[in-house]
Formats: sequence, structure tokens, C-alpha cells
Amino acid sequence: MADPRQRGKAPRRAGGDGVPDVYCADEQDSHPVDVARWRDLAVAALLEQGVRGGCELSLFFVDETTISELNQEHMGKPGPTDVLSFPMDGLDVVAEGQGPGAVSRGPARPHPDPDDAPTMLGDVVVCPAVAHGQFAGHAGTYDDEIALLVVHGILHVLGFDHAVPSEAADMRSRERAILEAHHWHGPAPAGFRQEHDE
Repeated sequence: MADPRQRGKAPRRAGGDGVPDVYCADEQDSHPVDVARWRDLAVAALLEQGVRGGCELSLFFVDETTISELNQEHMGKPGPTDVLSFPMDGLDVVAEGQGPGAVSRGPARPHPDPDDAPTMLGDVVVCPAVAHGQFAGHAGTYDDEIALLVVHGILHVLGFDHAVPSEAADMRSRERAILEAHHWHGPAPAGFRQEHDE
């Protein structure tokens, strides 16, 4: 069996120096979503990770019924979750528990080289109703929770994971750096947490 970490002889490149295209849609009506704001954060997160023009990502905000159906169909888990990521570059995805990014690239995968990014990066699906229900014990505010879920989902699409402590520390560090640079424009608030209560 071939090593799943090998991507072939010639890496796929996200062509050009431009800005990645992010399609963003609010397909729910239970909680307010500033589509332009979260699209801008998604673009900033991609740029921060070295992804440039010539590629696309979709960011959807959906209701609990829709995310429950996706969670059951793709993750084999009943009920709603906060965010799901669907990479389009052939990475295997496995369930990784409840919490931000209930999707993983699987163990023993190297972190991606941004130059290897495919044309279609993937989809990130966020459920504002779940985010609203958990923000107090997690990120601290509804806006901070949505921001964390958007960035977390994008990092999963790019191949990052939190299955083992070293990967989790790297992923959380990247999340915090992106949020401090592009969401808060300064240090994280004192009450911000990236881990769920157990």
C-alpha cells in the first residue's frame, strides 16, 4: 500500500499571487451571521497559512438539522456539532470527538506545504446555533466562538489536526495567532479558551 503522505511527483500549486476565493453563505436564520466579516477572516486565515490565489474555499453557516445530517452521514455521529471540515484534496478524514473541528486528517500526516494546495481547498460548515449554545464555556463570546470555529475549520481543511498533544499545541498556536492578528487585532481576551469543558 502506498504511503498516504506522499502526494506525487509534482505538487499541486495554488497558482498566482492573488487572494484565495472564499464563497460564504448563511443558510440558517436562528442566529445573526455577518457573512462579509467571516469571509474576510477566512481569506486572512488562508493568507496567513501561505495560501494564495488560484484556489477556492466554501464557508457555510447552517442550522442544527443540516449539520446533524452531515455529522451522521460523514462522521457517523448523531446530533449537531459546531463545525465540520471537508478537505477536497484527498486527505482521509476521521472523527475526532465533539468540539471545534470534529474532523481530523488522521494520524501520522505531515503538515501541508502551502505550495501543495489544490485548486479547490474544501468546505467548512459552521452551526451558529451550536456555537451560541457553547460560547460561554469556550471562547467567551458568540463572535469569538464563530471566529474560532471558522479558523479551526480552515486549519483542518489545510490538513492540521489535534489528535496528539504536539499537533494540538501547534494547531491552537496557529488559531490564536490568526485570531490575534485578524479578529481581535491584539492579544486574546482573558476569558478566551480553545478547549471545551469536559
